[in-house]
Amino acid sequence: MTSPLLTEFAGGLGFELDPFQRTACRALEEGRGVLVCAPTGAGKTVVGEFAVHLALQRGLKCFYTTPIKALSNQKFHDLIQRYGADRVGLLTGDNSINGDAPVVVMTTEVLRNMLYAGSSTLTGLSYVVMDEVHYLADRFRGAVWEEVIIHLPESVTLVSLSATVSNAEEFADWLVTVRGETEVVVSEHRPVPLWQHMLVGKRMFDLFHSADAARAHDVHPELLRYTREIARRAEMGAVKRGAGRRRNTGPARPDIVDRLDSEGLLPAILFIFSRAACDAAVQQCMQAGLRLTSPDERVEIRQVVERRIGNIPSEDLHALGYWEWLDGLERGLAAHHAGMLPAFKEVVEDLFVRGLVKAVFATETLALGINMPARCVVLEKLVKFNGEAHVDLTPGEYTQLTGRAGRRGIDVEGHAVVVFTPEVDPRHVAGLASTRTYPLRSSFRPSYNMAVNLVGSVGAAASRELLESSFAQFQADRSVVGLARQVQRNNETLSIYDTEMGCEHGDFAEYFAIRVKIAEREKELSRISQQARRAEVNNSLEQLKVGDVIRIPGGRRAGLAVILDPGVGPFGEPRPVVLTEDRWAGRISAGEFSSPVTALGRVRVPRHFNHRAPAERRDLASSLRNLDLTQERGSRRRGSGAGEDKQLAALRKALRAHPCHACPEREDHARWAERGHRLGKDTEALRAKVANRTNSLSRTFDKICDLLTERAYLGPDGEVTDSGRMLGRLWTEADLLVAECLRSGIWEELQPHELAAAASVVLYEARREVDEQASIPRGAVASAVDSTWRIYQELAADERRHGLAQTREPDVGFVWPIYRWAKGEPLAKVLASGHQLDGDMPAGDFVRWARQVIDLLSQIADAPGASATLRQNARSAMDAINRGVLAYSSVA
Repeated sequence: MTSPLLTEFAGGLGFELDPFQRTACRALEEGRGVLVCAPTGAGKTVVGEFAVHLALQRGLKCFYTTPIKALSNQKFHDLIQRYGADRVGLLTGDNSINGDAPVVVMTTEVLRNMLYAGSSTLTGLSYVVMDEVHYLADRFRGAVWEEVIIHLPESVTLVSLSATVSNAEEFADWLVTVRGETEVVVSEHRPVPLWQHMLVGKRMFDLFHSADAARAHDVHPELLRYTREIARRAEMGAVKRGAGRRRNTGPARPDIVDRLDSEGLLPAILFIFSRAACDAAVQQCMQAGLRLTSPDERVEIRQVVERRIGNIPSEDLHALGYWEWLDGLERGLAAHHAGMLPAFKEVVEDLFVRGLVKAVFATETLALGINMPARCVVLEKLVKFNGEAHVDLTPGEYTQLTGRAGRRGIDVEGHAVVVFTPEVDPRHVAGLASTRTYPLRSSFRPSYNMAVNLVGSVGAAASRELLESSFAQFQADRSVVGLARQVQRNNETLSIYDTEMGCEHGDFAEYFAIRVKIAEREKELSRISQQARRAEVNNSLEQLKVGDVIRIPGGRRAGLAVILDPGVGPFGEPRPVVLTEDRWAGRISAGEFSSPVTALGRVRVPRHFNHRAPAERRDLASSLRNLDLTQERGSRRRGSGAGEDKQLAALRKALRAHPCHACPEREDHARWAERGHRLGKDTEALRAKVANRTNSLSRTFDKICDLLTERAYLGPDGEVTDSGRMLGRLWTEADLLVAECLRSGIWEELQPHELAAAASVVLYEARREVDEQASIPRGAVASAVDSTWRIYQELAADERRHGLAQTREPDVGFVWPIYRWAKGEPLAKVLASGHQLDGDMPAGDFVRWARQVIDLLSQIADAPGASATLRQNARSAMDAINRGVLAYSSVA
């Protein structure tokens, strides 16, 4: 069969189509859907662009979807250059441009929302391109892809573009069941060959000595000999120095970049799995005097930067570290990570693609589809932090990262370099580089929003059938045997643990259960009292006067201190200036106290006391040390033991009374019990999976519908109520919690900046666990947050009762930053107010979370049933937030 439209399309490309591209495009022209799986950089998107061409030539409509806004913006510009601005639109959470055009680029979430809302924009839709469709494995956002695939009308032809996965046929089998005829096109061929290397000190080795060796995973013999000798010397050196000394960690980053430059391997992306380390790497290279650019290139870099960043106010540039960032760019050096301002990241991407920035130190987020190929990719380590633990890179992650190496049409070959340390075995690298087993696993599960939308559109019975047709259920039906085998193995291990924790004094399992209850109660009490305690501490600090003597309970400044100035800090919180017994003078904060602060006595502070004068500090500290503290000791005795929780006291009493408490091997038994406790929880979760695999999604859906019926989002006959219609327009992980907050009216009386702050707690999630929660503004915001927490606890209890996955806890870590920003405070102060363990909140994090707050506020402004006042305040809050760094367009 001839393919006239394909011939026309190929003629305008300027390069020959590869066989896999031609096969996939021909299938599209013949009316079949396609699943294209090919390596990064192989040119999958050409197939998607042919679907656009088909739509335009046939007078039809095409949607081009991507998983992230940055990709949508990039593809929007690409298609405009080819087809013109009048025929291409863009729809993301941030931008709406020419949305009625025949070709619209959008994030996948936008298309999902259109399908549920029955948008008129869907009229005439004939092709949908799903770029990076392997994102359906993403545990946070993957369900969206399956929702779209299931709900698209039968008349729509689906073009699925995926990274290489080992179960492409399984995924295609499912696509056939839900979408009809689908052709699978798999290519393992890289247009630009990739060479694998290891950098050992200053020597660069090939990982394999031939293509046959690569297929057999046979590491280059010279590399093996050399690394074994290096590792042996390192071990001997460690023994001589003592076991506590650190081992060699590989060459310094400036040396790596210098070596790449001398080998002709720049531009390069150096993947470092830490934001702070990426920034540090740029600093290290600058301090080493590296300069990778010519004078003409430096002039061009500055022109590009000034054109792209010129609309950012100078005071914001200072807060963003602009001058230091620019200095690095002019040297050809940059970092790239999610903590950076999006506008800065886009400049780095632009300069790198132009060949002006030569070395980029990046986290793995760069590998997620951004068109930023390099001649060389360097992996500093083969371990990354996944948010919970440090884990080894998978073969799929290794391939995705190194896939950036080799620029099509520019480089004859690409190069992947792993930096050697004694902890890295070249044979492990060979396995990562050669393995082709990375299956696609569904992360699909019903949500509250999905449930009301499904019931409202097709009814409960048809909804169950739709859920049963998901890829998740398709895979679940095949996996029960493996899960059951794992449960059996876990039970065998648990019996060993039970034997090891056996105690002659009594039932140790019973004793350990009391310890678990104590830990749970302590955590509960800590959570309940944390904010109240902090408020009490703030209040007590505000009551202090000059000359009052207090005790700082711990830390470097522990001991007595006298109040020199009861003043407040930059954000209205009490930050008194004190002088301690050891003559230190400075400000203290509420975070240094676990209970309210009381004045223990008074000393006279001279009227014009200068705390910067050593002699004056010495004299006053001497008065402080001579203070009579009899009263303090007495007050301590009176307060000891007061207010202890009765439930906790009873548990502790039961623990002490238990016979196993007296066992001399109690802690050894407890360690085995703790292991058993963790494994037992894992095993119960596996059992639940086994029990729920068959028709598992429909059973979860039924539980969700039961809870929604209890809470009147669904009526007694399964109809969607007014509250349900409101829930159906809330697109957030905490959809039901947001709906309950709206329905209860806890946000009704809030001013716009207060509404932004209160709403942020249902969105924000700290990157790492912190020891104590951030403080929050008093008054209306604190009251709304308390109400949100109460609603959450009630909802979580209902979810536990129904056996449903729990909504994530509210997090107050973004309250102060968004509160101050919405009030109009400058960026520097706002970033300083973020609750960070290691300094100010990164600008990129602030922008990302602030945009999510804007997105939620826009949903509140459009929510059916929301009051006119709340809607107006939500719009006012959006306007207040969308300024400065938030207003810089990412599609300019």
